[in-house]
Amino acid sequence: MTPALHTSALTSLPLLARGKVRDNYAVGTDRLLMVASDRLSAFDVILGEPIPGKGALLTQMALFWFDKLGHICPNHLTGEAPESVVTAEEIPQVTGRSMLVKRLKPIPVEAVVRGYLAGSGWKEYQQSQSVCGVALPSGLKNASRLPEPIFTPAAKAGAGEHDENISYGQVVKVVGPALAAQIKQLSLEIYRTAAAFALARGIIIADTKFEFGLDENGTLTLMDEVLTPDSSRYWPIEGYEQAFVAGQNPPSYDKQFVRDWLEAVRLNGKPWDKTPPAPQLPQDVIARTAAKYQEALTRLTA
Repeated sequence: MTPALHTSALTSLPLLARGKVRDNYAVGTDRLLMVASDRLSAFDVILGEPIPGKGALLTQMALFWFDKLGHICPNHLTGEAPESVVTAEEIPQVTGRSMLVKRLKPIPVEAVVRGYLAGSGWKEYQQSQSVCGVALPSGLKNASRLPEPIFTPAAKAGAGEHDENISYGQVVKVVGPALAAQIKQLSLEIYRTAAAFALARGIIIADTKFEFGLDENGTLTLMDEVLTPDSSRYWPIEGYEQAFVAGQNPPSYDKQFVRDWLEAVRLNGKPWDKTPPAPQLPQDVIARTAAKYQEALTRLTA
């Protein structure tokens, strides 16, 4: 197995930013090299232990979905090989885990779509019977399927901070009514298309988040990653019904497995306070997480 890559170290290109997972390098003034590391974050904290193979799996899945959804919305891919812009010595760091993409003007909004009630949406529903200002029927439970998918945006947070759920009205204030409407319509269409495809392969996409940017012509473009287990809640259809009836989180292919472990772990008899440093992941949790990512990709692309 290829050694895990926690942090890339390219010197031939200027480093622009290190995100929770991706390291972004400038390629001239119009392109970016996005290198997906094997880092894992949970509760907006980067964990110390990488998940071997995770960056390559995320990249393969994102490329799969970009290709599958290209008829709905343009994306940021250039079609050029990432290996073409680094030195020969740096090729092993980028092969299989990188995308060479257009440099866009990012929209400062996370375009979140929910088809099921889970996570922060479930917590908000319990308090207000709504999510991000979208009223929902009474009597829903954790992991309930919603009558129809809903657009529940979030404001993008800075490093180490939590994204904040916002209303559609707030999106309109940030980007204007026309662009807000386009983002909402495209996000819902992409989600519905992907969710139907995944369901036919035994996977429920409970929710997901998209990121968009504007190209030099002002065209709305899908960017960053798309429909990976890092940006989506993936549930295998087996076990969903049993968990739903019991009021539990369904089994998952995404980071929820690690989140649940971190919620249960005790440090000196106390729960982790979700600030750095994170508890050290045991080897069995690392191995099971890697296996879950691999199974999700295999199911989708088989």
